[in-house]
Amino acid sequence: MSGDAIDAGHGRTGLARRVIEVWALLGGLVLLGIALMSTWSAASAFLFNKPLPGDFELVEMGVAVAVFMFLPYCQLTDANVTADIFTAGASERTVNVLKLLAAVVAIGFGALLIWRMWAGLLDYRQYVETTTTLRIPVWYAYVPILMSLALLLVACVISIRDLLQDLRHAR
Repeated sequence: MSGDAIDAGHGRTGLARRVIEVWALLGGLVLLGIALMSTWSAASAFLFNKPLPGDFELVEMGVAVAVFMFLPYCQLTDANVTADIFTAGASERTVNVLKLLAAVVAIGFGALLIWRMWAGLLDYRQYVETTTTLRIPVWYAYVPILMSLALLLVACVISIRDLLQDLRHAR
């Protein structure tokens, strides 16, 4: 994909790209909130011997949510971790074919995760499991995670479309 892949496209694809970008920025805000809360908790523990109760629970849930929120953007912008040592001498066409294969695998993996995470959400709602200190229902974290996985599937479809176009034009 081209370096300006996030800016390319019109219509539904352009809207999907923008939603994915905003979703990742919201993930950054989640991490910023966690960092500020952790800092406040550590400072209040040091200064007043009163840390925020359940801060570790919020960190655990927030980081999990934020990581999933970044996945669609990483897929869309080709920012996933890769082993470039294996493709350093490969042609652009070979690299694009491998990226295409990776996007297809990501769709399968994303669909599997949606299926199992949905089952987890239903179980946690049915059995009303909560965090220990703050009593936050665990299933709350599953909602943005499932939204992130749905956006990951959209990002994979866009990536596949873009890569197929690149492969056609490279001939």
